[in-house]
Order: sequence, then C-alpha cells, then structure tokens
Amino acid sequence: MVVRWIAERAVKWVLIALAFSALASLLLIAVFIFKEGVPFIVRVGLKDFLLSSEWDPQAGRFGVFAMIVASLCVTFGAMIVGAPLGVAGAIFLNEFVSRRITRIVKPAIELLAGIPSVVYGFIGVVAVAPLIREHLGGPGLSLLCASLILGVMVLPTIMSVAADAISSVPNSYREGALALGATRWQSVRMVILKAARSGIVAGVILGLGRAVGETMAVIMVAGNTVQVPGSVLDPVRTLTTNIALEMGHATGLHRQALFATGVVLFVVIMILNALTMAAMKRGHAGK
Repeated sequence: MVVRWIAERAVKWVLIALAFSALASLLLIAVFIFKEGVPFIVRVGLKDFLLSSEWDPQAGRFGVFAMIVASLCVTFGAMIVGAPLGVAGAIFLNEFVSRRITRIVKPAIELLAGIPSVVYGFIGVVAVAPLIREHLGGPGLSLLCASLILGVMVLPTIMSVAADAISSVPNSYREGALALGATRWQSVRMVILKAARSGIVAGVILGLGRAVGETMAVIMVAGNTVQVPGSVLDPVRTLTTNIALEMGHATGLHRQALFATGVVLFVVIMILNALTMAAMKRGHAGK
C-alpha cells in the first residue's frame, strides 16, 4: 500500500511538472519576443510601425501595414475557400451518408493535415499559379494563389472539428424535427446547425489560426512583394513570410524590427485563441 501511494504521488507530481513546463515554455517564448520587439516599437513609434507601408531596412524604414493587410487578406481569403467547404463536408459526412462511408472518407480527408506545407506550396507553384496566370492574368504567385492553397490546408481542421460538433448533437433533436414534418435538410439547417453552432465556430477559428501562422507554403505562392494589395492577383508578403525571409541575415535594428513583427503576430494569434476558448465555453454552457 505504501509503495502504491508513493507511486501515485510521484505520477501526480510528474504530470503537474509537465503541465507547468508547457506553461513555462509559452511564457518564456512570450517574454523573449516582447523583450526583443517592444523596445523597437517604443523607439520607432507605434503609429509609424503599424500604419506605414514602407519596409526598407537598408534605409531604416520599418512599416508593417502592408504586411498586416496582406496577412488579413490571405487569411480571410483562405477562410472563404476553406470554411464553407469544411462545414459542408462535415454536414454531408454526418447527415447524408452512411456510417461506413464516413469511416472511410473522414480519415482520408484528415490525412490532408499531415501533408507537409512545402508540398502544398510546390503544388501551388507548379499547378495553381500557372492556371491563374493563364486564365486571370497577373504573375500567378499572388494573394489569390495563397488563399486557395491555404484554404485547402485549413480544410481538414475545420471539417474535423465541425464534424465532431455535429455528431455530438443528440439524435432526439433530429427525430423531433422529422416528427414535426421537417425534411432532412430543414432539420439540419434549423436544428442541427444551431445546436452545433459553437463547435462549428470553434473549428473555423482554429482554421483561422492555422492560416495566420502558415509560413512555408505562403512563401512559395504569395509572390513576396511588400505592397497593399489592390487586387487578388497582386503579389503580397505576409508577416510570417517577412520574418522567415529576413531573419537569417538581419542584424541590429533590422533584427529588432523582425521581433516587433513577431509581437504583432503573437498578439493576433492570442486574440484568435481567446476567441476559440470563448466559443468552446459557450458550446459547453449551451449543453
């Protein structure tokens, strides 16, 4: 009994230590980024840093407004592609096909999440970008190309979370709607989707976070030009690609500017995570 009690206590403290180590790692990353980036923002000025579109480290100009706009445009473009397809796929797999087909198709779709992002970028360069260039114009490597590739990349995340949310809706909701004379689609639209709304929103926000933080595929397909996009066919540079492209050779003030860019990205991701947690809490409260 004594040995068992000691083993249980040991396991308990090991798990507590692991949990706190994860929190400590996150805290250290945040402290490091803010320690390196905030002094630069104070030195340059928040207005000049966030609202200027001029990025020329050699000339001492560090404005990230164009990259913030590009990041938001690419992200929301990806969500326009991925969110409707993900939610529609989740509805189809849960409500309109047999369980046998669902058990085959759902794992196959989730395998998309395991494909390296460089592979998606390669497909964008050799297949999607030439199609855009030939049929729509522009250089091909553009905001549109990045949005399409990211839309496919976030699809498994959104579909998986949305499917789980829809499948958790009690069958009594479906049976009650059908008993009242609703068609299958009416029961889905007016009952199932409303009951699973919080979980679906959480999936969309998780996909949004994945799109904001993606780097390698966007480097390959976005064109990497620092400008406020006037069209979906314009090449752009996002916050993540700017850090990845320039951190290897940056020194001094330039390096601090990239850390300040990381601060902006960190804040955006934390806001998205907060929205995700709020959506999940509302979903649990609704149940």
